Amino acid sequence: MIEQTSSNRQGTLVRSFVQFVLVGTIAMVLSACAGLNLFGSGKIEEEPIIPPQELYESALADIDRQYFATAVTTLEKLERQHPYSEYAERAKLMTVFAYFRTGKYDEAVLAADRYLAIYPSSPEVDYILFLKGSSLFSQIKDITRDQQLAQDSIETYTILTTNFPRSEYLQESQKNMRVAFDQLAGKEMSVGRYYLGNGQFTAAINRFRTVVEKYETSTHIEEALYRLTEGYLKIGLLAEAQSSAAVLGLNYPSSSWYDLSFALLQQQGLVPEAVAGTQIDGTLQLDRN
Repeated sequence: MIEQTSSNRQGTLVRSFVQFVLVGTIAMVLSACAGLNLFGSGKIEEEPIIPPQELYESALADIDRQYFATAVTTLEKLERQHPYSEYAERAKLMTVFAYFRTGKYDEAVLAADRYLAIYPSSPEVDYILFLKGSSLFSQIKDITRDQQLAQDSIETYTILTTNFPRSEYLQESQKNMRVAFDQLAGKEMSVGRYYLGNGQFTAAINRFRTVVEKYETSTHIEEALYRLTEGYLKIGLLAEAQSSAAVLGLNYPSSSWYDLSFALLQQQGLVPEAVAGTQIDGTLQLDRN
């Protein structure tokens, strides 16, 4: 009985010692963490509130000096500290502009979308659409790459030109649209030439027809009509080839591509002719504006 009591007492002492060691270890760890400031001071340092006018004028001065990155930081602070101030809308507009000027085009597009969602009736909508379209336009890849950005820029510019026909950004938007259209046409031509070179004549013809039907104002239209003449001859659709060449001759009689089309047809004993019932009307007057 005495031995059992002694054993219990020893067990209690061991447990107490282990608990003491654990508590001491935890205290040392916490003390070390506090010394390293891993948990911070326990007090969150608050951002000093600056009057909205002061922030706005500071950002405006940075933009005037072309310190666009600094301006963005200040404008974000203005929006964060004073989301309902009289400067909030202007700050969002300036943020789009600053992102655009620093080449942060994805951020500019997102900022533009945010502005348009909050202020759909703003008198600055046409300007924001212009900045958004131009941000997309500035990222267009060469014709060997995906052309979604070209398509997106055209869609944005189209909203601008349709809804704001008197906008001061109209002409610049239309000019960029023509370039983007040309890019899309160039992509179709690139793929069409690949198919043509690999004997996939029907697939090639479909690409060239897309250029004629959708991008007739592009710089690729003359070659597209020649390639159609070439492709149709390859698959034996002689009337289609004649009509394609006829459209080319009617609209671009001095084109070197027309000379090539004429020569191709002559090799088959044919001439450019508007044949009734063909997919492309041989008397088609193309829009050249």
